[in-house]
Amino acid sequence: MSPAVKYTLGRIGLFVVVALALWPVEMNLFLKLMLAVAFSAALSFFLLRGWRDQMAQQLAGASERRRTEKERLRAALAGEDQPAGVDKPTDRPNDVR
Repeated sequence: MSPAVKYTLGRIGLFVVVALALWPVEMNLFLKLMLAVAFSAALSFFLLRGWRDQMAQQLAGASERRRTEKERLRAALAGEDQPAGVDKPTDRPNDVR
């Protein structure tokens, strides 16, 4: 399973657990949900550190691959990525005599 999916499901799970823990407390529903968001965010900072680091590594790797591919495509469009032994095309037509 993708680290991003694991982390997202972990965050949602923590929110649900905290919201259920606050359910029997007498207060406004909106306030319960706001507290559940705040507490689950704080808990996820400590409890889901490993998954968050894995997700960050995955995102950094994807960003690096995109950057490398972008540089390769720019070089190819600029004509810098010519195979060995192939001359660059010229503006003048081929002279056949």
